[in-house]
Amino acid sequence: MSSDFARKLARRAGIVSILVSAALLSGCQVRPLYSESTGVLQKLGSVGFSPASNRAGQEVRNHLIFLASGGAGEVEKPDYMVDMQVSTAVADTLLVQSSDTSRAGRVTVAVSYTLRSTKDSQIIKAGSRSATSLVDFPNQEFAKLRAIRDAENRAADQAAEFVGADIAAALSR
Repeated sequence: MSSDFARKLARRAGIVSILVSAALLSGCQVRPLYSESTGVLQKLGSVGFSPASNRAGQEVRNHLIFLASGGAGEVEKPDYMVDMQVSTAVADTLLVQSSDTSRAGRVTVAVSYTLRSTKDSQIIKAGSRSATSLVDFPNQEFAKLRAIRDAENRAADQAAEFVGADIAAALSR
């Protein structure tokens, strides 16, 4: 009798745990970031971006325009405006002691941004994001400069992805 009782108790406990789990999960309100019900795609299509002050800023701006418009280009009369400041830094690593030169490094692109409504200039989201790209330094100076530029482009694209995701999340609310 005790084994029948234990089986019935285990079965009831299993059913209760399934029902409790189902009740908890039904209260969950997770939805895709770019879902059509939130209107994020339309809102992203009406975002404008401030002019860039440097080459890395232009890379970030171009990538954000592509992400926001889905490749359609810049909007003429934006409902939202993103003001951003972009800075870059190159750091040497793997220093060769005998020649005081570096064989590798890191390129960091930092973006500070503010998302505003153009109707009332209300700040919707402000923040900063950064991305780092690793780079190998060749012996030739031109090749080194080109490697740094390529790493800067990679970091700028990654930083733009982060900022784009922040903007989409802010507009989905």
